[in-house]
Amino acid sequence: MRRLPALVVAAGFLATLTACAPDLGFPEDCETAPAGAAASTVEATGEVGEMPTVTFPSPLIAGSIESAELVRGDGVQIDDGDPVLVQATILNGGDGSVLEQTPYDGGGSLFTVGLDAVPELSAALECASVGSRIVAVAPPADDAADQTAGASVVYVVDVLDRFASRADGVDQLPQNGMPSVVTAPDGTPGITVPSESAPADFREAVLKLGDGEEVAADSTVVAKYTAVDWDERTVTTSTWTTGTAEALQLGGTEISVGLAEAIEGKKVGSQILAVIPPSLAGSASTPAESTATLVYVVDILGIVAP
Repeated sequence: MRRLPALVVAAGFLATLTACAPDLGFPEDCETAPAGAAASTVEATGEVGEMPTVTFPSPLIAGSIESAELVRGDGVQIDDGDPVLVQATILNGGDGSVLEQTPYDGGGSLFTVGLDAVPELSAALECASVGSRIVAVAPPADDAADQTAGASVVYVVDVLDRFASRADGVDQLPQNGMPSVVTAPDGTPGITVPSESAPADFREAVLKLGDGEEVAADSTVVAKYTAVDWDERTVTTSTWTTGTAEALQLGGTEISVGLAEAIEGKKVGSQILAVIPPSLAGSASTPAESTATLVYVVDILGIVAP
C-alpha cells in the first residue's frame, strides 16, 4: 500500500477548480476539471486496474487543467475528502514518456481527494465513480522539475475503491476510567485524558460501532487516527491535521503491537479508543523506544483486499 509518494513531481501545477462540463454526466454542482481538446485526445487501452497503454499526439498542450472520462464505473460516487484506492500512470505531455507509475501489482495507492499533494488528481476525480478510468491534463508549470519543464503532464487514473471520510458507526456508551472523546463536525476527535496516572495495562473501547467487514490479523486497514501522550496531555501524531487517510498493515513494521490488537476484530465504520502502555508500543519487529503511554482514537474506514 502506498499513498502515491512519487506524484509530488506535479504538486506545483495549476489547481483551479471550475464547474464541470455537462458532457461528463456529473451533477451540476460538482466541482471537477472541465473537458477539453487536449484531454479528449488521450487514449488508454487495457482493463481498469491493469497497466494501460497510453497514447496521445505529442506535444500535448493544455492551457488549463482538463479532464476526460475514458471508462465510467458503476460504483459509488467520489466526494471531496474521500480516501480512494487508485492505480495511476503519469506521463510527460511533451514526448509521451512515463514519469511515474504505481506498481499495478493488484493492490493500489491511497489518495485523499481534495486533501493530498496532487491537486490535479483531486480536480479530475471528484464526482467520478468507483470503476472509472479518468484522464487529467495539467498545463506546464513555471516551477516544474527538469523532466517536465515546458511540458503538460498527463494523468491516467483508475479508481479501484472509495472509503468513507470518517467513522459512521452507532455511538456507544463511554466507559468509566477511560479518556473522553468529543468529535468535531468534520470528524476530528478531541481527547481529554483523566487526571490520574496512566494505567499499566492495555485498555480499549468502541466509541462508534460499525457494521462493515471485520478486520483480520493480517488486514491492511484504511484509517484516520489521533494519538495523545497520557502524561504530557499532548498530541503526538494525527492524520486529522491534514485530513488524509493512511493504510495500516496489521502485523507490519510500521504499526505498534498494541494498536494492531485494538484494531483487530473490529468492524469497518467503527471508531475505537485504545490506551497503549509502553510494553505494547513497539512493532512486531522493533522494540518500543518510548516510555510513554499513548491514547489512540482510530476511525476504521475500510479494508484493502489482498
